[in-house]
Amino acid sequence: MAASLITIPARRGKAAFVAQGQTVRVINTHGQQVVDTWAFCREDLTEFMSMEHSRTSLRRIMPTVGQAMVTNRRRPILMLVEDTSGGIHDTLLAACDRYRYELLGCEEYHDNCTDNLAAALAELDLTPPETPSPWNLFMNIPVSADGRVGFEPPVSGPGDHITLRAELDCVVAFSACPQDMVPINGVDCTPTEAHFQVL
Repeated sequence: MAASLITIPARRGKAAFVAQGQTVRVINTHGQQVVDTWAFCREDLTEFMSMEHSRTSLRRIMPTVGQAMVTNRRRPILMLVEDTSGGIHDTLLAACDRYRYELLGCEEYHDNCTDNLAAALAELDLTPPETPSPWNLFMNIPVSADGRVGFEPPVSGPGDHITLRAELDCVVAFSACPQDMVPINGVDCTPTEAHFQVL
């Protein structure tokens, strides 16, 4: 029996429990959508997937197939086992929040990944201890030789996916990033839904 496809609505978040050894496939349904991704240790949410600890462990700014992202206690939590999307997944940038949009000139409330994480975990009766820096799946933030970062459209295409294996019992959370003021969700700046499966 095929695993059910769970929708991450455009501009919104979704979370799920994943047992050690299970895999999660995150699908870029329309091809140009960034999916902010978090993983928290199920038994203690204060242990979570950490970008700064992962970069140290990986000795890279992006993992390759066969490498694991680690927690703030330096334990493997999500192993990258398959990637059809081109392998570009940002580990540098913080989740968007109200302050990011205010700095971009937005004067009214704007959906954001920080609030999406809180809402997604609330559906599971959980509260994040903080908003860790996310693993920004499909996000294309090139770093130039002079150290500058760019904000470019994803290189992934419709239906491309990344498959992750849980190395711990965990809670995973996703946000279909609502950024529509810079072209990280494609040149049209139009956030779309994405999907995932727990396999």
